[in-house]
Amino acid sequence: MKRKWILLIALLMLVLTGCSMSEPITSESTGIWDHYFVYPMSVALTTMAEWLGGNFGLSIIAVTIIIRLVLLPLIMKQQKSTMAMQALRPEMESIQKKYAGKKDPESQQKMQKEMMGLYQKHQINPLGGCLPILFQFPIIMAFYYAIGRTTAIAEHSFLWFSLGQPDPYFILPVVAAITTFLQIRVSMTDEIQPPMKIMMNIMPVFVLIAGFTLPSALALYWVIGNLFGIVQGYYLKKRMELLKSKDAAQPVASK
Repeated sequence: MKRKWILLIALLMLVLTGCSMSEPITSESTGIWDHYFVYPMSVALTTMAEWLGGNFGLSIIAVTIIIRLVLLPLIMKQQKSTMAMQALRPEMESIQKKYAGKKDPESQQKMQKEMMGLYQKHQINPLGGCLPILFQFPIIMAFYYAIGRTTAIAEHSFLWFSLGQPDPYFILPVVAAITTFLQIRVSMTDEIQPPMKIMMNIMPVFVLIAGFTLPSALALYWVIGNLFGIVQGYYLKKRMELLKSKDAAQPVASK
């Protein structure tokens, strides 16, 4: 269920990202979202560009990496919680099979009680994988909107494209779609659940289509964020495999 909600939110926000992008963000912008989230991100982009000789392309790259690094502890916590829940899956499925076909309230309460007991036994918070996502989401979206609504970015050129216009050669949208697929794939476990398969196949298509019409600055943000996510996902996967091997070796060592 958690993955279904993540998928729905991701698809919804991808559609909404094209909305309200034409209104420039300034210090005069009103509303909690614009004034306290989007505008500070816009200031960060313009300040970084000043430090980098007025290059907004490099500014987007630098600020994207900084934000991802700041969010890394939350992402690692999310990954740890997810791996812990996956380790409990056989026991969870055993409890679910025990009450399969029993839809009466009493049986459902017993099943929930056994599930909670399982979580408490292993000191796992079932919402531990969701909370880091909730913290990350407004930060990432505010930065995304700041890129699309900062006037100076739209007037700047970087490499072969104008940051305020779609890539004329469609290189960025294609790279963004490919890296989106790779990022989702590398963040998954070997056992891919159906909702994640849907996300892995649909999200790159949405990114590709959006990249054909949205400013190249946003496509650049996707590419850099995805590349960082690929490296991050690979690192976290190797880290969790190392922790698993250490945990498996502990009982043997104690003997």
